[in-house]
Amino acid sequence: MAEMRTPITRTARSSKQERIALRASREERELIARASQAASTTVSQFVLSASIARAEDVLADRREFILPKERWDAFVELLDRPPVDRPRLRRLLTEPSILER
Repeated sequence: MAEMRTPITRTARSSKQERIALRASREERELIARASQAASTTVSQFVLSASIARAEDVLADRREFILPKERWDAFVELLDRPPVDRPRLRRLLTEPSILER
């Protein structure tokens, strides 16, 4: 069984005590402002939500997985098996795509 972390939830406004400062060009600031307006949110809420979502994506494959011994052994056995040759898959990955011809 994999350990799952609960996503960060935003509760009361008073629970936010830390400040994050960043610099952006005028064009970047205007783009973010337009996007936050389209999302019906403030720039701060938009930037924070987008940053949290991206941080969770970046860290998703770095989570710790905890398995009972018998499931871990089965997992390792699967990883240690020699690869199965799949000619059609090999051809798909080695031949130029239709866009490259």
